[in-house]
Amino acid sequence: MFTIDETEDMLNEIAEEIPQEFYKELNGGIVLREEAKLHPADIGNDYFVMGEYNSDSQLGNFIAIYYGSFVQTYGNDTLENYKNKLRSVLKHEFRHHVERMVGVVDLDIEDIEDIQKYLKTRE
Repeated sequence: MFTIDETEDMLNEIAEEIPQEFYKELNGGIVLREEAKLHPADIGNDYFVMGEYNSDSQLGNFIAIYYGSFVQTYGNDTLENYKNKLRSVLKHEFRHHVERMVGVVDLDIEDIEDIQKYLKTRE
């Protein structure tokens, strides 16, 4: 299992790979939260939120990554797989950020479709 400090180091390294222009208006930065977060559509205590893009009038625009969700889901993976999943989630949340800046909701639609697929597997 990976510690929160190790995860933060990986996240910082991955964040440096993201082109600086994508950080425009991301005034709250990237936040690593300790807790695990179950998705509101969760049925079997297994549908975790790995990350989310937030746009808040007081806190600003920021990306939250949920360490506890990563550990629950990928904590026993190899370092390479864990880091690749972290990279994938961070890029996903950056896409939400960029799409919101330009008024596009394509990824929101994809996320809704993924939720519907999850729910169908639980019927």
